[in-house]
Amino acid sequence: MATRDPLRVGILVFDDAEELDVVGPYEVLTAWTARSRLRPAVVTFSPDGNGVRCAKGLRLVPDHGIDDVGDLHVLVVPGGSGTRALAADPDHLAWLRRVRTTTPVVASVCTGARTLAAAGLLAGRPATTHHDHLDELAELDPSILLDTEARFVDDGDVITSAGVSAGIDMALHLVARLESVEVARAVRHDLQYDPAPPV
Repeated sequence: MATRDPLRVGILVFDDAEELDVVGPYEVLTAWTARSRLRPAVVTFSPDGNGVRCAKGLRLVPDHGIDDVGDLHVLVVPGGSGTRALAADPDHLAWLRRVRTTTPVVASVCTGARTLAAAGLLAGRPATTHHDHLDELAELDPSILLDTEARFVDDGDVITSAGVSAGIDMALHLVARLESVEVARAVRHDLQYDPAPPV
């Protein structure tokens, strides 16, 4: 993809995706567009372009389908129970392998790493996922170098993040990496994202 092309981020949505895995990064990345001199475009897309029903019942209408989403600089793959079907779908895995060759950064949230592993994109690489699914990731591909402590693991062209809320941290990291720490801090301030759990 030519560097003069506008920066495009695509978030894959699908039935039984975990809601916060989708909307956490979406909130961060769309807030970034208001702050960024790069003016990134953030789009959602589903496998067939149709609406999806997420894991807890939230319904989403995506901007595109896989066939017309176009070139991306960043692909975000959320987790959720729907990744089981995607990880067992040869057509989806073939699409992931193809899109990986033209997309500079592929990022997953939570069990989105399941589909990356099933497609062979995590072979021999450091990665993480939700703590309850680390063993499953190892079973899918024993060559994965699992990081059981990290909120996210940046291995250059592939970034994986741990469970659910870690996707927000990963998205802020993407902003810092693609533009600057200062802009990422401004986005964090805009969202008043300052975790201090009461429990």
